[in-house]
Amino acid sequence: MNKFKFLTDAASSLCANKLRTGLTMLGIVIGVASVISMLAIGNGASSSITSSIESMGTNLLYVMANNQGTNPQPVTLADADAIIDSGGAPSVIAVAPVAQRSMDVTYAGTSTTTIVMGVTPNYSTVRNTPVESGRFITQADIDEHATVAVIGADVLEELFGSSAGVLGQKIRIGSNLYQVVGILESKGGDSIGSSDNQVIVPLSTAQVRIITRSSAHDEVSQISVQVADADKIKSAITEVTAIMRSRHNITGDEEEDFNVMSTEAFTEAATSITGIMTIFLGGIAGISLLVGGIGIMNIMLVSVIERTKEIGLRKAVGARDSDILLQFMVESLIIGLAGGILGILVGWGISSLIKGVATFGSTALNPEISAASILMSVGFSVAVGLIFGLYPANRASKLEPVEALRKE
Repeated sequence: MNKFKFLTDAASSLCANKLRTGLTMLGIVIGVASVISMLAIGNGASSSITSSIESMGTNLLYVMANNQGTNPQPVTLADADAIIDSGGAPSVIAVAPVAQRSMDVTYAGTSTTTIVMGVTPNYSTVRNTPVESGRFITQADIDEHATVAVIGADVLEELFGSSAGVLGQKIRIGSNLYQVVGILESKGGDSIGSSDNQVIVPLSTAQVRIITRSSAHDEVSQISVQVADADKIKSAITEVTAIMRSRHNITGDEEEDFNVMSTEAFTEAATSITGIMTIFLGGIAGISLLVGGIGIMNIMLVSVIERTKEIGLRKAVGARDSDILLQFMVESLIIGLAGGILGILVGWGISSLIKGVATFGSTALNPEISAASILMSVGFSVAVGLIFGLYPANRASKLEPVEALRKE
C-alpha cells in the first residue's frame, strides 16, 4: 500500500464521520488557539513594558528610599544636590529630584485622578518629557513657588477634550488653582510612569502645597540621575552609592536605606515577571491540548471497535500489522495537523480582537504572534495526534484476522 493510498483512505474514513471528526478536532483547535493567543498576549505585554521603560532613556539611574536599616532616612533634595555638586560622581551629568502623589485634578466640574509630580527644570531633559505646546517648569517657577502646571495628554483629554484654548486655563489641585502653562508630548498608552497621565508642577510648590511630609521638609519620592554614557552605568552606580552611604552615615556592612537602580534593572525585572506570566498562561493553555489529545485517543478507540471487521478483511487479503498501524496513525496525524492549523487561525483572530479592544480602551497592549509560537503550536498538535493515536493504532494492528471477521 503506497503512501498516497494511506492518505486518501484516512481522509475518506474521517470524512465518513464528519461531525465526530470535527468535534474531535475542536479540542486541538481550542488548545492551539489558547496557546497562540496567550503567548501573544505575554509577548505583547513584555514589549509594551520594556519599550515604556526604555523610552525614559537607557542612561538613567533611580535613587529611592527603601525604609530599611536601623535608622532609615528619606531621600532628600539635599541628596540630589550632593550627587551633582560634590564632585564624587564624575559619571553623572544631571539629576532630577521628584516628589509625587496621586490626586484628583478638577476643571469646570470635571475631575480625573492622576499623578501630580513636583519637579525641577532638569526633569524635562533627564526623563525625556518635552512639551508639545507652551513651556515646561522654569527656575523662576521654582524660586517663586509658582502655581503653574504642565499636563499630560490623557489629563488634557479627560479635562478639556482638546488642546484648543487650554493654555492659560486654571485647574484645581487640592485646595489651590494652577494655571496650565504647557502640554506634554504624547507618548501613547497608559504604562507605569507614562507622561500622558500626569500633571507636573514646580518642586518647591509641591513640597509646600501638595506633598505633606512628616519628616524631612525637602524629602522627595525619587531622584532621577542622568549618566554621561550608557557604558558608565556601573561606575555611576558605585559613585552614587558611595555618596548616599556617606550622607546617610552608613558604614561597613550596615543595610542601606536606599536603592540605586538602572533602567536596565527595571527592564530585566519587568522581562522576568512577564516571562513567568507568559509561561504560566502558556501552561494553562497547554492543558487544553492535553484534553484534545485525550479526545483523539477516545475517538480512535471507538473507530477501532467500529471498524474491527474492516481490519479483519484487510488482514485477510494481505495487509500487514504495520499497514494497519500506519493507517490509524495517519488518521490521528491528520486530525492533529488540521486542528493545529485551524487553531493558529483562531488564535490569530483572538489576538487581533484583543488588540482592537486594547486600542479602543487606550491600553498599551499589542499582542505579538511569533514564528516560534506558531512552530511550537503546530509541533505540539502533531505530537499530540501521534502520541494519543499510537495506542488505538497499535491495538488495531494487533487484531487477529479470524477474530476480527467474527465481529458483527
